[in-house]
Amino acid sequence: MTQIPASLRYSSTHEWVAPRDAGRYRVGITDHAQELLGDVVYVEMPQLGQEVRAEGACGVVESVKAASDLYTPLSGKIVAVNEALNDNPQWLNEAPYDKGWIFEIEAEESEYAKLLDAAAYEKSIAG
Repeated sequence: MTQIPASLRYSSTHEWVAPRDAGRYRVGITDHAQELLGDVVYVEMPQLGQEVRAEGACGVVESVKAASDLYTPLSGKIVAVNEALNDNPQWLNEAPYDKGWIFEIEAEESEYAKLLDAAAYEKSIAG
């Protein structure tokens, strides 16, 4: 069964977002996304300092099945990337909401508020 933590917000492109410090958010792919992808073998992350626009592609997640674009759910500046994923891409499968985070972004809280809550995300993937 797909895990959908109630404490997070979600995008329609299957990224989760967790608030960190004021104006800073951690992003990764959802449990549902990693199930669809299969065994992840490589993650191309956005560049530190890169300015990104919500719903724009900012990286790639490659699995044994396919390569899929990674989208940013918020507009802002990339302020951290999970370098450990270079050696441990399987963390996206094993712990997508923990060790499998991909990047952190500085963004406006108003954008975060527009994302799906857990119930809405669950409904969006149920059909």
